[in-house]
Amino acid sequence: MAKLIGSVGTSHIPAIGGAIAKNLQQDPYWKPFFDGFPPIRDWLDTARPDVVVMFYNDHGLNFFLDKMPTFAVGAAQQYNSADEGWGIPTLPPVQGQQDLSWHVINTLIEREFDIVTCQEMLVDHAVTLPLKLLWPDSCPVQIVPVCINTVQFPLPSARRVYAMGRAVGEAIRSWDSDKKVLVIGSGGLSHQLDGERAGHINKAFDLQFMNSLLTNPEWVTQYSIHELVEKTGTQGVELLMWVAMRGALSAGGTSSLRKVHSNYHIPISNTATGLLALEAV
Repeated sequence: MAKLIGSVGTSHIPAIGGAIAKNLQQDPYWKPFFDGFPPIRDWLDTARPDVVVMFYNDHGLNFFLDKMPTFAVGAAQQYNSADEGWGIPTLPPVQGQQDLSWHVINTLIEREFDIVTCQEMLVDHAVTLPLKLLWPDSCPVQIVPVCINTVQFPLPSARRVYAMGRAVGEAIRSWDSDKKVLVIGSGGLSHQLDGERAGHINKAFDLQFMNSLLTNPEWVTQYSIHELVEKTGTQGVELLMWVAMRGALSAGGTSSLRKVHSNYHIPISNTATGLLALEAV
């Protein structure tokens, strides 16, 4: 059976892609953010995952406000990125892992999750930036993208997303393969880009949430979506990707988790940036 080696949660702000393209990693504004990644890259160099299951939210490349699925899973042979208007260079295509994609899809349907299956799918900065941050030179992994709606209400509850993540984790652990799988939660943390609360950041909540993922992973499920919007901002609900990521690690009775490394920095483009790597041991 496949081995679920651990997880990484990271932010995916478009400006990060611009900073990478301009080689600003050592710029004083960017250095505290980029300095969080070398310890995790070192871990990944040793762990050597073959496949990444990426929980992320689409920003209009595949789904818009008139057609917004709650959950969608990619089952493509490869995933191309496209110009989103942020000035981020388009990256080479990322190879899909179709066998695992269909195993995840079938498992989710069996667990009574209604999902959209995408045999063609573009990926935006929410997918490409985490891959570039973790593997700056070239991407050595195949991917299974799992899209969660955090754009158009109604949104799925944290409890529902955690349960969905557990089902994905069950699929990974029961996949008939000798490959090693990493799960990534791409998004957040607290931020709001518009309205009267534009610029809202809740450091205390962010840090408590990050700590809970190691010590009490269902802590966040006590809050409704509207409560999470109040606490983290309208875009801060992207933390649902981290919730799904942690749910995947809870599947199959993981004995324990080790924190590889974490980082928290504010602000980058009015956003609280979080980074957390957990190893399943």
